[in-house]
Amino acid sequence: MNSIRILIGILGMDQHEVAAVGIAKMLRDNGMEVIYAGCFNTPETILQSAIEEDVDVIGISSHSWEYLYYMPELMEMLQKEASPIPVVVGGSVITAKDKAALGEIGVAAVFGSGTSDAKIIGSIQKLADR
Repeated sequence: MNSIRILIGILGMDQHEVAAVGIAKMLRDNGMEVIYAGCFNTPETILQSAIEEDVDVIGISSHSWEYLYYMPELMEMLQKEASPIPVVVGGSVITAKDKAALGEIGVAAVFGSGTSDAKIIGSIQKLADR
């Protein structure tokens, strides 16, 4: 079985990398191949990296409001691709209202603060198996 490839990145000016790095390490320690895009990405750079790296899932880490601004653009760009890549978003600032709005635009899974490692890993495995 091939390893799941996941791109982890942060959009916009959000500089809070601690959780993204922690999630990347946790996924790596659970057998996934993590491509870490770091901070200061645009939807275009996330999409380009995801395609170039042939990832199974895109993970966006957020500790600021900027996901509300950038995610619709990223999801629209992904929908134009022949084989869309599932996107998951995680962060400490995501409200229930925002989670619902992200689901409406096609985000496959949303993880708020306190989500267990097992739930994140299981969700990513299911998405990668599609």
